[in-house]
Amino acid sequence: MKMAKVIHKHCDNCYSVHCQAPVNLSISCMVIKCHKHCGATFHMCKQDEHQLLCPYEMVPCLNVDFGCPLTMLRHKLAKHLEVCPASVVCCSQEWNRWPVHETDMTFYRKVSENLQLNTETNLDVALALRDQALLFQSIKMKNIFPEMMEDPVFQNISTGVNSPVKDAFCSLDFSEFTENVRAEMEGVEVSQEERNALAKNDNVASTKNYNTWERIFKKEDGCNQAVKNLNKEGKWEEKEEQKYLNCEVENRNSHKGAVSDTRNMDGATGLAPWQDGVLERLGKEVNIAEYNMYLVHNGAMLINFGQLAACTPREKDFVYGNLEPIEVQTVRSFNVPASYRAKRSHLKDPSHKAKTAHQSVDTADLGLSIEDLPKSEEVSATLLCSLEKELKGHFISESATTDGLYVNIGTQTYNFSSAPFKADASLADVIAERPCGLYFDVETESVTRRHNKMSSAFSYICGHSFRRDEYQSHFRNAHCDIQASLGGWYQQRCPLAYLGCTFSQIRFHPAGQQATIKYCQDVSTLVFQPHIPATLGDGGKSWSPRRSADFNGLSSLPLEILQHIAGYLDSFTLLQLSQVSHLMRDVCATLLQERGMVLLEWKKKTYSHGGSSWKSRKKIWRFSSLFSAVDRWSFSNVPSMSEHLKSCTFYQREERREPVALACLKEVRERHGKLKHER
Repeated sequence: MKMAKVIHKHCDNCYSVHCQAPVNLSISCMVIKCHKHCGATFHMCKQDEHQLLCPYEMVPCLNVDFGCPLTMLRHKLAKHLEVCPASVVCCSQEWNRWPVHETDMTFYRKVSENLQLNTETNLDVALALRDQALLFQSIKMKNIFPEMMEDPVFQNISTGVNSPVKDAFCSLDFSEFTENVRAEMEGVEVSQEERNALAKNDNVASTKNYNTWERIFKKEDGCNQAVKNLNKEGKWEEKEEQKYLNCEVENRNSHKGAVSDTRNMDGATGLAPWQDGVLERLGKEVNIAEYNMYLVHNGAMLINFGQLAACTPREKDFVYGNLEPIEVQTVRSFNVPASYRAKRSHLKDPSHKAKTAHQSVDTADLGLSIEDLPKSEEVSATLLCSLEKELKGHFISESATTDGLYVNIGTQTYNFSSAPFKADASLADVIAERPCGLYFDVETESVTRRHNKMSSAFSYICGHSFRRDEYQSHFRNAHCDIQASLGGWYQQRCPLAYLGCTFSQIRFHPAGQQATIKYCQDVSTLVFQPHIPATLGDGGKSWSPRRSADFNGLSSLPLEILQHIAGYLDSFTLLQLSQVSHLMRDVCATLLQERGMVLLEWKKKTYSHGGSSWKSRKKIWRFSSLFSAVDRWSFSNVPSMSEHLKSCTFYQREERREPVALACLKEVRERHGKLKHER
């Protein structure tokens, strides 16, 4: 290990180039110049410090931890960062693409029928299909239609568990409830394979517990079962309480004969809830604990027979007649209790003249059976639900509270032919075996005020990685010149596209060379393809084994010549050339540090205590998808769109030979006749 030199006491504060201090091993040392010839002069003991600042010292790149293997002079670090292979920029260009309105589907149905057409030159359709595929892969069906997901393991045992235990879910005694559930579960015969599947399935226990407590706190089941339990328990407890009170009263009356005589004279001797004056008699004959116990067991009957008011005036203490279980899932799904009474001013508000009524409608009102109802289309229904959530902030038919009294409740049901869906199925998996169609608008939107782009499902990002010196060319050509001009400037469509015409033409090409911009589906990006003359190209001939010698002639060239030829190719062409053969891969590898980029592949590591961390697994060298930079565009030699309209099948001219009166012609004639008459 190299030990750092100790700086002398004098040298620590001395910065003079012409220092004349005597050399003393314990105080000072001699003044020297940098051996790298940078021009710096310093005391010898400061040489190690100067190596940290010397501009001519060889140092590794600042991005050495990110994969750059180059070393250079320190004063070249800043210039190197512009072309550093590890200085990678991820394009963050965003745009929005919305589903097509169902009233404008004529053109898109025609495009879907002719998707076999050249989508490489129809750039707007190709980019729309790319964004559509990304969205379909990201939409999980369980987030949109959770009620239509399948759970094979739980469905096998649900038939024997749900129905018998249903009554136990609302039991007031929790111990009785658990015993019933255990007893019913023991009565279900489950095979060893199903037990193993249940043990491995983490969702079964949570789903079963959720369904259990859902039934416990469900409003309708809770109320019905509570009434049944109260009726059953009320009869038995009423008899026991009546016996207990009668015995207690008889014991007291044996010592108070006057009270018994007075009660017999009044003719009211019972303590049943339907007898008049029962509460007054109880207040005089029993203590406060027994009085409260009587109210608890017979409160509902006392209210029904008018012995006790459910809502007492404000000047008196409020007494609850009964408590209602209310199902609360979210803030918006809260329902006003049935015992709530609106204020008189709300019920007689003169501004609300229309009468409101509770109306319940169902698909049964259509007079059709479930089998005769039309099937819903998965893509349209899923996009509609996603769009409703995107623009309005909630799903279709979600409960909404209009005020403190009224709640709008609706239920939207769907009938899909492919339901039930798998647990991890996406929309792309559902329609994987069907013909692909176009459901998104070919025109994009770069700025919007309708939603939050950070959490939007309809916002897309470029996401391609480039070297820092390549990003400027990519953003200018791909996004500004081409993608932003596909709506009629760079690519022009027939004016009758709304009727179904799919004709389009590219109006520009790179200046100074004959080339076109196409879409490459393999790398999902735009590429630059020059026009090869027939004398140099294949001449329209396809490849055959007899012509393989021509390709072998290129491979037989010296490595230096191949490297020189590859130096003229853009990054995307180098990326494709490296996949041709092992020789071409080796040729392109020599240009990686100069033209390529290095990326880190990260791997997540999970620890036994539950924590996790990310670690760089390896370095990946590759070329970007950048095509040759285009500094200037020229108009292509394509005919005018009017030439296409002459032969367009959707352009139907209407010829009229009968004379038609021009607008206001009658008024002009009358005015002309009046002037002529005055003359």
